[in-house]
Amino acid sequence: MRLTRVVAAAAIALLLAGCATAEATRTVTVFAAASLTETFEQLAEKFEARREGVDVRLSFGGSSRLAEQLAEGAPADVFAAADDKAMAKAVQAGVIDGEPQRFARNRMTIAVAPGNPKKIDGLTGLRGDVVLVTCAPEVSCGRAAQALAANANVRLQPASEEPDVKSVLGKVAAGEADAGLVYVTDVRAAAGKVDAVPITGADAVANAYPIATTREAAEPDLARQFVEFVLSDEGQRVLRDAGFDAP
Repeated sequence: MRLTRVVAAAAIALLLAGCATAEATRTVTVFAAASLTETFEQLAEKFEARREGVDVRLSFGGSSRLAEQLAEGAPADVFAAADDKAMAKAVQAGVIDGEPQRFARNRMTIAVAPGNPKKIDGLTGLRGDVVLVTCAPEVSCGRAAQALAANANVRLQPASEEPDVKSVLGKVAAGEADAGLVYVTDVRAAAGKVDAVPITGADAVANAYPIATTREAAEPDLARQFVEFVLSDEGQRVLRDAGFDAP
């Protein structure tokens, strides 16, 4: 009888320990622009390392689509967009808490195969037999590409329009396209797989990246802490090292 009670007590202790472990894990869910993939993975790892039992879950994609998902009720604690227009959609939908803060800027460039075999020298070189891919016009990188083309009086004729910048980069890296309009940070992240051709006037249409917590955040304190970390000196160093400009 005593042995039975000991075994039962041990089983209950293990069950309670398991529950305590589960309760100790807190999750902050971050929706972020695809161009932030590598940088936010680093930031998430650093954030978790300083907070025991905290897990950062990252969801990347085109900023406008992420804003739509938030408006449709997708659960997230933080939203980091690639331009103000995408953030404005989330604000107008009533899903953002407080005032978004800009934390970085990014410029467009032309991604080409290593060595630039097509000898593309700028936007005017994206003609003839050059297979070009861009982001769809409704997403941040697509809007930036259109603005660049308009300023340069160049008509872009992409073979495909992709849902986010990483899809554009992937097609160039895989040899499915000769050139793609992406951010400078994307080329840096894919070093060795693609080269960059600078675009004259890119600074004039650089994207400002805003970040904010959501109104229905499941972990509002953690959400605010994550935003503060991105804006901190350490967070800004990670962004600068990745090629982002100061906000």
